[in-house]
Amino acid sequence: MHIYVIGTGPGNPDLLTVQAKRAIEASTLLVGDKRMLEPFEGTGKELVRTYRRDEICRLAASRTEEDGPMAVLVSGDVGFFSLAALLKNIPDCTVTRIAGISSLVYFAAALETSWNDVFIVSRHGRQEPLIPAVRQHAKVFVLTGGSESPAALCRSLCDRGLGAVRVAIGCNLSYDDEVILRGTAADFTERGDDALAVMMIENDDARPWQRPVHGLADEAFLRGKAPMTKQEIRSVALSKLAPAADAVVYDIGAGTGSCTVELALQAPFGRVYAFEINDDALRVLKQNIAHFDLSNVTVVAGDARERLKDIETPPNYAFIGGTKGRLAAILDELYGKNEACAVVVTAITIETLAALTTYYGSHPGYDFDITQVSAARSQKVGASHLMMAQNPIFIVTIVRRSDVS
Repeated sequence: MHIYVIGTGPGNPDLLTVQAKRAIEASTLLVGDKRMLEPFEGTGKELVRTYRRDEICRLAASRTEEDGPMAVLVSGDVGFFSLAALLKNIPDCTVTRIAGISSLVYFAAALETSWNDVFIVSRHGRQEPLIPAVRQHAKVFVLTGGSESPAALCRSLCDRGLGAVRVAIGCNLSYDDEVILRGTAADFTERGDDALAVMMIENDDARPWQRPVHGLADEAFLRGKAPMTKQEIRSVALSKLAPAADAVVYDIGAGTGSCTVELALQAPFGRVYAFEINDDALRVLKQNIAHFDLSNVTVVAGDARERLKDIETPPNYAFIGGTKGRLAAILDELYGKNEACAVVVTAITIETLAALTTYYGSHPGYDFDITQVSAARSQKVGASHLMMAQNPIFIVTIVRRSDVS
């Protein structure tokens, strides 16, 4: 069975490529959502409204070669935030992907601007960070959707002091009722919701992202009664973890947020989930997140062992500073979500270190490294300075071995 996966462009049939038109003509069954199929009503072809992979596979399995090929119609281009990504390796089928005109390409042409220098953010069923993208890139293209409307996103920009950035909004691109608006973020905060809309945001004051040096001064953070991971320990621990810029990181036992803040700065295009059970620590944690103007942190209040189950996005990295004695159970939950998750644990007691060595003794697929950090800070006493020792800390780094499948 031959399946064509066809990018239909922004929606207007006039923008279909010649290759796409030929594939549609050759197909006896067209599959897609209502908007994709409407132009082909009355053509005599069988139309099935669905975008579910399981239903598409079922339709393919029910057909024979004599039935002719089927075509799955997807919006825009097959390689740009497309349903086509789910339509790989359909059993007993040959799949041909046919490119289309993406909303980015169409909108850039309408604005008479280039798109090779654009940073892309999708808020269509996603929560990719917008504020750091706009702060750090001169030109940002945004796919909107649902509650993430242009007006809502413009309000977010204004709330973070970015109301003056230039914004272009494209609604119903390629259709007869196409609308393109230009102004600033502040101009569109009261606009109604737009169902089919994209945005181009330009910030002349953008500053390219540079990976920050980890180990901010303790004085940079707001403090509370809960203990805080000190600068020297943070610096070494975060260098061991080394999250990527787009990483998903779990900070378990986040405390007042010093490590949460630094992890969020290290992964500005990712997301940090900060787990904390103590009410006093939670209050200061949220204050520090606001103090550093971070939009890529989600605070998860409560017992991490229980709350881990509520987070659907699996972690690439995990930083563990406190587990309330549930270390093994928490590690089981982490590896259940992603067995290749890189983990760094800070331990102050021998008992925690023993629990770690016991756990990984029964999990031989991981490399296990222990570093002890002992630091001392000077304190002025009269006319002299004395070195005051801090508690020695074990920093344990665990990564999945590369030879384990």
